[in-house]
Amino acid sequence: MAKEISIVHHADRRTDVVMPYAPGIVVGRGRLVFLSGVTAAAVYHSHPHREEEFDLPSTMREQAVLAMENLKKTLAAVGCTLADLVSATRFLTDVAEQDDLNRVWAAYLGGHLPTTTTVEVSRLATHPRCKLEISAIAVADEATG
Repeated sequence: MAKEISIVHHADRRTDVVMPYAPGIVVGRGRLVFLSGVTAAAVYHSHPHREEEFDLPSTMREQAVLAMENLKKTLAAVGCTLADLVSATRFLTDVAEQDDLNRVWAAYLGGHLPTTTTVEVSRLATHPRCKLEISAIAVADEATG
């Protein structure tokens, strides 16, 4: 049975503004997929961390591209795509760089708008050079996996 996803809007919503996210999403059918956070670093890296595995670009734009590629790979492993995202929490070490992230986010997602929450944190646990972590929920078809 195919998944069923509906975007929820307020009855009195403003139609003169365009938001970069959906206010809410209802999943009627499908299987929820919970993804661990991804960063610009390789998904599979040593624990404890090894410095040589974190040679990361310095800009949010470049790190956002790498994080989105890691997100795509993780989604593909469970039979999903970015279009199957229903929710994402984005942790940034500098919220002033949110616009750079949003440009990359929009380029990858096109017109698809999952629910999002963006939070500024003092540091990510992965490595001090990481500027961004994305944790997400997707919905797969019930027959997938």
